[in-house]
Amino acid sequence: MAEGSKTVEEHCVEQKIDLRQLATKANLDESRVLAIAMCRWTPSPQERDAIANALGTTRDQVIWGHKTPIQHIYGSGPG
Repeated sequence: MAEGSKTVEEHCVEQKIDLRQLATKANLDESRVLAIAMCRWTPSPQERDAIANALGTTRDQVIWGHKTPIQHIYGSGPG
């Protein structure tokens, strides 16, 4: 990760654009851009390039992550 990198959301706030505008500029589905911005979807290299280009930066200047809450996978469920 490059020094000075920011999340998609931080880039959007800095540039005063919303996710709908970002999706349009990146030519990506709005729901996909929302999932990427909320770190619920790890974008493909093509999606990273499209979003970075729409933000006027490179993919190395964007923090990409996948945040999934830790859940119990095994066992008999919540209890």
